[in-house]
Amino acid sequence: MENNNQDQATDDVLENRDTERSAEVAAENKIGLKSIFRNGLIPASILLSSIILSGALVYSANSGNGAQKTNLAGAALDAELEEKVMPPKGVLLPVVWGDLGKKLVDAGVIDADKFKAVYEQRGTFPDEYKDLLLGSKNGKLKITKENSGFLLNLLWALGLGNKNPILEKGEISDPKYGGAEKFASTGGWTISKGNPMDHFSYHTFITLTADQQALVDRVSKGIYRPCCGNSTHFPDCNHGMAMLGLLELMASQGVSEQIMWKTALEVNSYWFPNNYLTIAAYIKNKGTDWEDVNPQEMLGSEYSSSRGNANISSQVAPLRGQQGGGGCGV
Repeated sequence: MENNNQDQATDDVLENRDTERSAEVAAENKIGLKSIFRNGLIPASILLSSIILSGALVYSANSGNGAQKTNLAGAALDAELEEKVMPPKGVLLPVVWGDLGKKLVDAGVIDADKFKAVYEQRGTFPDEYKDLLLGSKNGKLKITKENSGFLLNLLWALGLGNKNPILEKGEISDPKYGGAEKFASTGGWTISKGNPMDHFSYHTFITLTADQQALVDRVSKGIYRPCCGNSTHFPDCNHGMAMLGLLELMASQGVSEQIMWKTALEVNSYWFPNNYLTIAAYIKNKGTDWEDVNPQEMLGSEYSSSRGNANISSQVAPLRGQQGGGGCGV
């Protein structure tokens, strides 16, 4: 405590010296400028500019430390938000993956060679990825910053290939939208064997009871994503199709609706880090911590649709150290 008091006293002395010197500089500048002006060496407009510049330099000298402290404080707050929204250690999801990757490969929804090549070109295909793609004894999925894009693609394949009435009778197959094959979630799946539409709602990887299907149907209508204006019930992009696959998987393994909402928000946050960090900052400004939000509300169109998220972003200052999420392609 004594050292802290001494440091503070030293800071006060230095600050007083800076203030006194600033006053001296200003006084000297004023005297010199008056002399020049009396002798008619410069016009009044230049004199005025010089006085403003002198004052700006004095202010800058005295305010630099304060600005640095503000920037550091802002960075600390952003880091705190990031830790809450996307925990560095990742989040364990309430689903066992088992041999689903292998089933997707065996059925041709995923061409293992094409899939592996995508990640080798990006310089990474660790054993974790190999096990999830080809293994048969995988435990619960865990999403992290590092593997979020890989899980996005695995779940995209599952959502695309698993037989479900949401795909067959929902908006994505409505003729008024031009056909299911025209969307990013179908035509954009370029790593299957054959045409991706050959696998569209074709395979039975997951079988749901009537109650489980009703649950998926209900929750999917309330989950939006910042890249689109549609809910998961209309999975026209990879994120929507992947979320549909995750919902089916959770429902089939007896996950409650409350946990489904919570998990969907956690996963969306890793898939769209900038967007959900911005939402968290907006909520924080309103007086609510991220851990206290209602996941269902955060996933609704007001916050998570492209239009809703743009509205939120317009009310929040840009965050420091923002990160990019996965795009709408493989």
